[in-house]
Amino acid sequence: MHMAPNPIREIREAKAADLTDALLQGQEPIVLRGLAGDWPFVASAKKSAADARAYLNGFYNGAEVIVSHAGPEAGGRPFYKEDMSGLNFDYKRITLDKFLGLLDQHEDDADAPFLYVGSTTIGDCLPGFTAQNSVPLGDRMPIESIWIGNRTRIAPHYDLADNLAVVAAGRRRFTLFPPEQLANLYVGPLDFTPAGQPVSMVDIHNPDFEKFPKYRDALAAAVMAELEPGDAIFIPSMWWHAVDGLEAFNVLVNYWWRQSPSHMGPPNNALQLALLALRDLPPAQKQIWQRIFNHYVFENTEETSAHIPERGRGVLGPMDENNARRIRAFLLNGLNR
Repeated sequence: MHMAPNPIREIREAKAADLTDALLQGQEPIVLRGLAGDWPFVASAKKSAADARAYLNGFYNGAEVIVSHAGPEAGGRPFYKEDMSGLNFDYKRITLDKFLGLLDQHEDDADAPFLYVGSTTIGDCLPGFTAQNSVPLGDRMPIESIWIGNRTRIAPHYDLADNLAVVAAGRRRFTLFPPEQLANLYVGPLDFTPAGQPVSMVDIHNPDFEKFPKYRDALAAAVMAELEPGDAIFIPSMWWHAVDGLEAFNVLVNYWWRQSPSHMGPPNNALQLALLALRDLPPAQKQIWQRIFNHYVFENTEETSAHIPERGRGVLGPMDENNARRIRAFLLNGLNR
């Protein structure tokens, strides 16, 4: 990088007691050094990659996993082809033990292929792992996932959920950008993405400042940290983050949860519908709808619907499961016409 991002705030010798509601509901990324230092898997990983692989195989139930793979020419960076005609990697389904064997086979290769198992629910393939390796998150019920691969460079992207990520084997570098840097990250397509979420088109390891001049501003606002086995990082919802796997064998365990009820739909759905219905309206009409959205959504207060008797407020009332179903039915009916 041409500029060194700022460091992320850290808690040294972090303990479970440091996972307060204030931290886990906050809008600041925080590194928690040693939070998972007592995990048996971390202890195995510190011995050797072979010990870590053997530990995982001890829990493996035989389920297949989805492997992203590409030749050495990808440089460990799952991304688009140069002409945007597709992606520069492929998927295949194999058993986890075979995948771990591939990592072992290429561990000493200078030009190893890109090999990556991303976002795999732990309980689906490694039952019992969580009983020995977990962090307490109170009454939250997170999705618990494991990510396994060799040296990788994952482009900046965001997640809707809050994220606690634990480096369990190898080393990882996290580069984070605040949500307000959206316009400076030159984001790619919304509906054609390497892994589900839109990504920055900037190669943060070799940024082309002539093509992406505003990336300098994003870089000035970025924060970065390198994590060792047992370290964790809290990434707030919607923070852009790039993740580099720095060793020939890397394992990440992460926990995702939302601070909103499950009956609320993903905001990305609203964005797609807004692109369909609002983006190309005449400018004067767009301004009117902007005021309507501000009134009912972004600047909504108790006064917004106070003049309507409570029993008649319909979807302007509290967003409970009944109103969520009512809105979904309305949308489905309208979109199917």
